[in-house]
Amino acid sequence: MAVTGGQDDPFRDPSLAPQQHSQPGTAANVPDTLAVGRDASLTLGTDSLVATRSIPFYNVLWAEHSENGDVTIQYAHAVSAKVVRPAMVSYKLDKPDSRLAEAWIEKLLDRAYGASQRQKRMKVLLNPFGGQGGAVTMYHKSIAPILAAARCTLDVETTQHQGHGVDIAQSLDIEAYDVVACCSGDGIPHEVWNGLGKRPDAARALAKVAVAQLPCGSGNALSLNFNGSDSPSLAALAVVKGLRTPLDLASVTQGDRRTLSFLSQAVGIVAETDLATEHLRWMGSARFTWGFLVRLLSQTIYPADIAVKTVHDNKPAVREAYRAEASKPAPTSDSRPVPAADTALPHLKYGTINDPLPDTWELIPHDQLGNFYCGNIAYMSPDANFFSASLPSDGCLDLVRIRGDIARMTAIKMLMAVENHTFFDMDGVDYQKIEAYRIIPKNQESGYISIDGERVPFDGFQVEVHKGLGTVLSKSGHLCEARGV
Repeated sequence: MAVTGGQDDPFRDPSLAPQQHSQPGTAANVPDTLAVGRDASLTLGTDSLVATRSIPFYNVLWAEHSENGDVTIQYAHAVSAKVVRPAMVSYKLDKPDSRLAEAWIEKLLDRAYGASQRQKRMKVLLNPFGGQGGAVTMYHKSIAPILAAARCTLDVETTQHQGHGVDIAQSLDIEAYDVVACCSGDGIPHEVWNGLGKRPDAARALAKVAVAQLPCGSGNALSLNFNGSDSPSLAALAVVKGLRTPLDLASVTQGDRRTLSFLSQAVGIVAETDLATEHLRWMGSARFTWGFLVRLLSQTIYPADIAVKTVHDNKPAVREAYRAEASKPAPTSDSRPVPAADTALPHLKYGTINDPLPDTWELIPHDQLGNFYCGNIAYMSPDANFFSASLPSDGCLDLVRIRGDIARMTAIKMLMAVENHTFFDMDGVDYQKIEAYRIIPKNQESGYISIDGERVPFDGFQVEVHKGLGTVLSKSGHLCEARGV
């Protein structure tokens, strides 16, 4: 039976794990019930605030006691399964007692936020060009009201050109912000991590500043994996309540360049499906399915020589590694030490693509390769939990290799299997956990290579994972919001 890393309920409260402790200053003897009016009360239940209506703690954004004696609670009201809007209820205390009210509010906020940081300081990057161009409207309508109601500090900047996210992150005051929140697709998070990686204090910046996605693009994988949704308002709520979570990042060397990858690297049908369908962005995520089917039916092959540094080379070992992590209780804090201010990116222990192949590696011909796909997190698109055994910070990439000469009906079954969560166990799917690799395309004049959904030159490259180098905000603190193995 598969282990579930995330859950289907978008309103699941990540703070309810029994091992999480109250924040300092919460009085243990504060009553759960606060009298408001002659025949009314506010009660802290097991997983919700009970008043004239029941409000899940996860949805509580803020509460305060005003000078006139009112207790005001702001929360995310579920308009539908995919949309929340900020709402407010206000109650007048039956017996004005500011000390009791303040203590009760602190207890409410403690239950509402658990181990998550309150009033996060956010640098918001708004990409007006992402997806179908609706990011500005999405932000003001669905995202900003949630962040404001939660009393987040917001510094909003609109990106002006490709690569602007790199420039902003490279010069960011990392002491002034807790989160860089990207109102975009997956391109701006990629830029932000690479901007942080260019700094002389790269390791410190990558550890201190969490990168989050408020989904406004055609590819919203970061939000799917850690917010559990590609809904802008649900993602905003998830970021408000998100727990700091270490994330592996991978160094990709090609030519004389070193870039950081947070999502995936692809050669073959997936790369071509993604990059050769840019003109179909108006189709949204459906363009990936369309492009995949067109190329699958032609049985295209993408020959390459590949060398891999393997950690778990078979599916039972991969499953065991996943379940060992999934069975652990959610962490109560980010336990990584903060690197010193002069700590740059980690040294490449396996060298670059330009160095001799490490002695223990062997380049193996893959003359019938159909798909080489390496993922760092589970979801690549809403219906594609492609890397169901992936873990955010296990020091591994999940590698899938599939031959290009398999029968068409088998290939179609594989595509369907991704959506119904049976892909991992299919014959013909080579699934491993690895820590580094080198791939050199051959016998092709041109082609497509995708790094985090962005096209790079069609040339050999080498990849090496850095365990827990980056930081995200997640619901669980250590897993993707995806069905595991």
